[in-house]
Amino acid sequence: MGNFFLEITLIIGLASILSIVFRVLKQPEILAYILTGVILGPLVLGKIENPELVRSLSEIGITLLLFMVGLELRYSDLKAVGKISLITGIGQIVFTSLIGFLISIFLGFSIIASLYISIALTFSSTIIIVKLLSDKKDLRSLYGKISVGFLLVQDFVAIIALIFLSGFSQNATSINPIGLLLLLLKGVIIFGLVGYLSRSILPRIMERIPHSPETLFLFSVAWAFGVSFLISSPPIGFSIEIGGFLAGLALANSSESLQISARVKSLRDFFIVLFFVSLGSGLIFENFYVILTPALIFSAFILIGNPLIVIILLGLFGYKKRTSFLAGLTVAQISEFSLILVFLGYKLGHLTEEVVAIVTLTGIITFTVSTYMIINGKTLFKHLSPYLNLFERGKTKTDEFPTAGLDNIEDHVIIVGAEQMGQSIIEALKKMGEKFVVIDFDPSYIRKFNEDDLNFIFGDISDLDIQERAKIDNAKLVISTIPDLEDNKFLLNGLKNENRKAKIVMMAYDIKDAKALYKDGADYVILPHLAGGRQIAKLLTEEGLSNLEKLREQDKKYLT
Repeated sequence: MGNFFLEITLIIGLASILSIVFRVLKQPEILAYILTGVILGPLVLGKIENPELVRSLSEIGITLLLFMVGLELRYSDLKAVGKISLITGIGQIVFTSLIGFLISIFLGFSIIASLYISIALTFSSTIIIVKLLSDKKDLRSLYGKISVGFLLVQDFVAIIALIFLSGFSQNATSINPIGLLLLLLKGVIIFGLVGYLSRSILPRIMERIPHSPETLFLFSVAWAFGVSFLISSPPIGFSIEIGGFLAGLALANSSESLQISARVKSLRDFFIVLFFVSLGSGLIFENFYVILTPALIFSAFILIGNPLIVIILLGLFGYKKRTSFLAGLTVAQISEFSLILVFLGYKLGHLTEEVVAIVTLTGIITFTVSTYMIINGKTLFKHLSPYLNLFERGKTKTDEFPTAGLDNIEDHVIIVGAEQMGQSIIEALKKMGEKFVVIDFDPSYIRKFNEDDLNFIFGDISDLDIQERAKIDNAKLVISTIPDLEDNKFLLNGLKNENRKAKIVMMAYDIKDAKALYKDGADYVILPHLAGGRQIAKLLTEEGLSNLEKLREQDKKYLT
């Protein structure tokens, strides 16, 4: 026990140090955990003397991870992602898995190993992508919404794949039609039961549990482990990890689901570290050059082929090459689900350690390279833009909105970004009778305003053609409500050359970005927390308080 305690201390200590280093380097913490396993594993320091015990504890991490996925993943979410995200997500999964299977067969893998690899290559990391998009403040952009939508589709498919595989017995190498039918029947019955519990029984039970944070935490963990045990026991026979997902799904409709997720997160993070450390310690480096070649080939396919598939699919739907390209970059890595999938395959006896090592190394390569690709996506687009015309249809979504009324417009206002703050500015300009042009990526806003005299251009302000169509050289005021520093600086530099007479108002989320925009020539930078504070200060006056009801009614139309 003393040796194992020392192992855990070394694992957590080294993982925390490497995690700090990787955060500074803007790399996913997953890589830090895998590297911890490599360093402490038998091929470097050899400090992990109880690998089976670490692997058993890591299964708790996977169970808790899928428990939280179940808490947050609902069928209604899939319905809400939109047709484009749904079709793109399914299309990307089909094409990636098919091409991945053919590459695996070409490299000499067995049919079963090729199936596992091809499925593992289709999934992208929702956790990493949402974090990167959030850091870039692009979650609410058009490409960000589409990306999160098809990543959600991938998560649903990943769960289905894990459920399907967890129904196989260990060392089963062929599919029994009767066994497959029984597996599907068990799945339908269990999902039906979980759905009934989620809607009718568990919400009532949760309401009667004393609302103490400690009690809620203990009940949640007990529920997750208890359901996992029942699901993994005969005659059901699914894996404990899938039991965790079903336990979370059963609590997804309860009013306490968000509190449960927040409470369990720290416990999940601790055990999931052990899962990635276990993967890293199991990497086979004696035959490094044997696994390196297929890992590089698979990585090249993920880094280049996966984005191309998404770019082509979105291009066929009429999206401009910039939106397609930036959305495509978000699928340029495999997912933590990919690693869980091959881990499950290894546990079932379907895969060798060599295949697990290849997929893990592919993950390390794609996690690292894709992070830099996504962070520098707009710079990459500027360099590759001339070569992406091939993937853009002659008629794009930009052409859905005629701009004939802009031919002779001058002394007008240009609003970049119709969302949130942009909506209030548009309403104010309409009341004032000002001439204005709205530029945004999202065509839904033109339908929301539904005004015949609204000049709306669907596109990117950094596109010189869009600037020309908006008559930026004739504008008297340019207001950018988008917080993207790179786009705002590009716009500022363009206005210096095209139209220095225009006043320029921009938005920034933090002081550092505001200082940079002022340095580049912005006339005024809106900081939302300052603007909001000033608005509250006005409301605190007696006159402001008397207008609360009127303001509430005005704001309600933005809540629909």
